[in-house]
Amino acid sequence: MIRTREISPVEAAEAYLARIDKYNPELNAVVWRNDQEVRAAARRAEQEVMDGADLAPFHGVPIPIKDLTSVKGQPNTCSSLAMSDAPQETSDLCAQKLEQAGFIFMGRTNSPELGPLTVSENARHGTTANPWNHDYTPGGSSGGAAAAVAAGLAPVAHASDGGGSIRVPSSACGIVGLKPSRGRIPQEVFGWEHSTTEGAVARHVEDAAAVLDALSGPDLHSWYSAPAPERPFAEEVGRDAGRLRIGLLLEAPTGLPVDAECAAAAEKLAGVLEGLGHEVCPASPVLYSREAGEAFQMIIGASLHAIEYENVDLVDPFIRHRLDQARQFHAGQYAQAAARLQLESRPLVAQWGRDFDVLLTPTMACETPRTGTVYHEANTDPSGPRLTEMRMISFTSFCNISGLPAISLPVHTSATGLPVGAQLVAGPYQEATLVRLASAVEAVMDWTRTIAPQYA
Repeated sequence: MIRTREISPVEAAEAYLARIDKYNPELNAVVWRNDQEVRAAARRAEQEVMDGADLAPFHGVPIPIKDLTSVKGQPNTCSSLAMSDAPQETSDLCAQKLEQAGFIFMGRTNSPELGPLTVSENARHGTTANPWNHDYTPGGSSGGAAAAVAAGLAPVAHASDGGGSIRVPSSACGIVGLKPSRGRIPQEVFGWEHSTTEGAVARHVEDAAAVLDALSGPDLHSWYSAPAPERPFAEEVGRDAGRLRIGLLLEAPTGLPVDAECAAAAEKLAGVLEGLGHEVCPASPVLYSREAGEAFQMIIGASLHAIEYENVDLVDPFIRHRLDQARQFHAGQYAQAAARLQLESRPLVAQWGRDFDVLLTPTMACETPRTGTVYHEANTDPSGPRLTEMRMISFTSFCNISGLPAISLPVHTSATGLPVGAQLVAGPYQEATLVRLASAVEAVMDWTRTIAPQYA
């Protein structure tokens, strides 16, 4: 609309800033603001439109950045009291990519402290609420981003995913969350043994695909990059996916119980996919062992230990516990853990294309929990089972370890009125398949018109 002059960058910026003014105090999705910079950037973008300049794909579109990612001149506290709030001297690669695509950076969104939690609650910024019901969490770690998009505070939002952090909040907030393949989006460091990725959350599949195009591309300075796609991902929207074999998995890989509403979401999506001509059959894929899960947790703890803190004594108890754990193993054990994840990934990934083309699961094993539940579990008993958190990532974390692309779609509403997502997982580097399937489902279910009632 900006490119066709139906709306100006200034009008877009003012509209979203006004909604942040009105609604953010009750949501706490945006935890740092730069309104003057946004307005100045919007005026420059508007002048470029009027001058007939060559425009980037997202010229003049506002986007908030998750408070785990560095932008030059902005603080990056990682939502932690233990980190400095000094302006960053450089921007992370994903922020550079977004800026090159024409986005205007508009504030920063809440996350859990340093990332490893499935809710967006912390001692520095406080609690982010779910736009559908403020008593419930929007999930994490990209919960501030998801809440902002779901409430109409931003058209899309930057996000990242290390174990489900794009897909879990998308499920909780009723939006689209696409987690790219390993190496698809350049990063200075692929964290958590190459399990983390940058990305975005959006209301429309087309937007999710177009932002992926903006973020992705070869990185000649990296150890590796994902193979180039056949065409831009945005051009996959509406393309025929062919008749695919969809494996339906309803039992959580962790062995934990699955709520009926979560299974219902996956079954509803299965019905839509069957109606579109795909073959849907029960699947029992071999995923990661318990030992691999423990290895992944060891790696996360070690990664947290490697962070440069301004005052590590200020971290929450659940982070302190991970730091204490990290001090109890040696480099050889870390190497064994990393090797186990690689070795177990090979037979896991081989099932795609052999036993099924795409795997369909609930996004979470439990319905969205109330605010405080996960944060309380994590901090009162950090060494305990933390079952709510584990159920939230039961279907998502294996995609990060394996590097497989996945997408959460807002296909169901529970009896409590909260959104419930279902997840599609494709084979290596097959984001195009996910975009084709998701856009076809979106055309049937039309969730783009659905918004939390009080934010409509």
